Amino acid sequence: MAPNFKGGGKQKIMKNRQIALQEINARNSANSSTNGERISNYFGKNVFSPHKMREYLPEDLYEKLMDCINHGTRIDRNVADHIAAGMKEWAMSKGATHFTHWFQPLTGSTAEKHDSFFKPMSDGRAIEKFEGTMLVQQEPDASSFPNGGIRNTFEARGYTLWDPSSPAFIVGNTLCIPTIFISYTGHALDYKMPLIKALGSVDAAATAVCQYFDKDVNKVNTTLGWEQEYFLVDSALHKLRPDLAMTGRVLFGKKPAKGQQLEDHYFGSIPERVLAFMKEFEYESHLLGIPVTTRHNEVAPNQYEVAPMFEEANLANDHNQLLMDVLKKTAQKHNFNVLFHEKPFEGVNGSGKHNNWALSTNTGVNLLRPGKNPKSNLQFLTFVVNTVAAIFENADILRASIAGVGNDHRLGANEAPPAIMSIFLGVQLNAMLDNLEKNIKAGKMTPEDKTELKLNIGKLPQVLLDNTDRNRTSPFAFTGNKFEFRAVGSSANCANAMITLNTIVANRLIQFKKDVDARIAKGDDKDEAILKELQRLIKMSKSIRFEGNGYGEEWVKEAAKRGLSNMKDTPTALKVWKDKKVIAMFEKLNVLTSEEIHARYEIEVENYGRRREIEAELVVDIALNQIIPASIQYQSKLVENLEGLKDVFGAEFKKIGATQLEIVKTLGMQINALKAKVGVIQKEQSKIEGASPETVASVYCNKIKPLMDQAREAADALEALVDDQEWPLPKMRELLFTC
Repeated sequence: MAPNFKGGGKQKIMKNRQIALQEINARNSANSSTNGERISNYFGKNVFSPHKMREYLPEDLYEKLMDCINHGTRIDRNVADHIAAGMKEWAMSKGATHFTHWFQPLTGSTAEKHDSFFKPMSDGRAIEKFEGTMLVQQEPDASSFPNGGIRNTFEARGYTLWDPSSPAFIVGNTLCIPTIFISYTGHALDYKMPLIKALGSVDAAATAVCQYFDKDVNKVNTTLGWEQEYFLVDSALHKLRPDLAMTGRVLFGKKPAKGQQLEDHYFGSIPERVLAFMKEFEYESHLLGIPVTTRHNEVAPNQYEVAPMFEEANLANDHNQLLMDVLKKTAQKHNFNVLFHEKPFEGVNGSGKHNNWALSTNTGVNLLRPGKNPKSNLQFLTFVVNTVAAIFENADILRASIAGVGNDHRLGANEAPPAIMSIFLGVQLNAMLDNLEKNIKAGKMTPEDKTELKLNIGKLPQVLLDNTDRNRTSPFAFTGNKFEFRAVGSSANCANAMITLNTIVANRLIQFKKDVDARIAKGDDKDEAILKELQRLIKMSKSIRFEGNGYGEEWVKEAAKRGLSNMKDTPTALKVWKDKKVIAMFEKLNVLTSEEIHARYEIEVENYGRRREIEAELVVDIALNQIIPASIQYQSKLVENLEGLKDVFGAEFKKIGATQLEIVKTLGMQINALKAKVGVIQKEQSKIEGASPETVASVYCNKIKPLMDQAREAADALEALVDDQEWPLPKMRELLFTC
């Protein structure tokens, strides 16, 4: 259906679509060198990978760098100078003229400041220079980045420090060096630094527990496989929607007659224009070493998903942030805009970013996959049960880690997991844990008891085969060889959830080892001590396990009976970060200090209030400057029509003009209703001028957001009445079905 807008909007859209379709063929021709070429031939071409390092660095320096990457050893200044020289030589061979420290401040996106390799000489000549100090450390102006009170505005110092574990890469003509971002006082001002610390904590804790089963294990890596969902909107339509442009979601808009109820978009044929976009962003991603392998239509119209192979969590997180940038840039070339908002459109599914999490050892064992013998399966149960127990003990922290304005609209909306944290294990694994809970004797275990248990545990691979269904309603589900954290929002930085998850699991594993060692000290043998401790944890955490429909109202009631929290909004969820026990745990594991936690709390609360404020201001602006004037204009046309009918038909006017008169009355009522709600929004906003961020967030959440929803109801009613030619905004049917 061709959209109609005043001011040449329709012509712009049709021209845009024509250009976009022409560019499909032109771009495919330009990229013909990649058509049919094996991805393996160009994968990682723009990455300073170990393969490239070996080529551009002397063998001894290469070994020192790899030792730093694998074991965290320090690199001295002389070595850094040589590495920088090799990195510069490689980058310049790829056409790079600039470099930047690429980091992830607490804005939720990435940041970069480009500097040239170029350096003028006193004799009028110039050279390209890139030394170790430039590689290892830079000092960007940190005054405008969120800091939560860690530093004063007039103290602008902030440092970016090289993260050797995430390889440098080239975008355009710029060498990008992944870094952490800290304040002058050493506090983390980013996501990467605490993520690295959390990964180190779970490595140490999991390795210690693995020693019960395999003495050859000396390192445990966290792996992450994210699934990125997103919407595509035609750029011309996007420009005509100020709410989409500024908030990422539609604040007004009547639901279209057709949404996703026919379930015909999911896994359907990918539109030609969209496929051309996908091919290009996949090509760019592969050049950057991002191992994307999966693409498909998602449930809602114009919604899609991309997913990679699993990687080490720190690198995987970098790749997700980088991919989001690649998606945006590539979409613009195809006259699309990418929407990462968790709920851009009412009435259809929102978008998530499922985080598939697992632990693997240096010996090649996935700790969340059953093995071939009772010993390896006891190890598997140990890590599964401890993960379940960790979430039971820290469900509120996990909920807080995925809190945000967008996710408040998505969680529990009959499409995504509810705000109640629970775990799905599958019928068979649940039965195994129940059996383990019941059959371990309270006293000393006899050899027969141990044999029977080992036989049952040894059957795990057969028991779990094809019995780990994917419960789409569960926020945290076991899916065979990993846990899938499904509640993470599509716009989120994965690091937020991964910092929390790895920290709480590390904390639980540390306590588990202490408790098992205490049992051994009292006379239990190792396996008996492990089994008894697992039994205790299974009993303790049973209420967090849920196999049913998380969308149903019955689960809300059942969860309340079990004592599980249901924090439906962000301001409520964020208060968990003020809990002294939470702060103590993160400090104990050296992941975040109390100052850093407090800063993050302040930033998140303030961010919530500001985002809601922007939404409210747009509701007022669009209502007063677009919707109400357009509605009045249409109403005026109807009034003119009524006056004409009255002149023509006289006494029969009331009968002939009844429909028009009713529409005029209804228009007036809805215009008044919309204006009244807008007025109340403005009044409530005036009350909180100068209030604390917590007060602002609370008022927007509990008072102004409901008023915005009511204003939308009135506006959507007007949209249903006003002539399509007169309506000032692209409608949801055009946004969702124009590709």
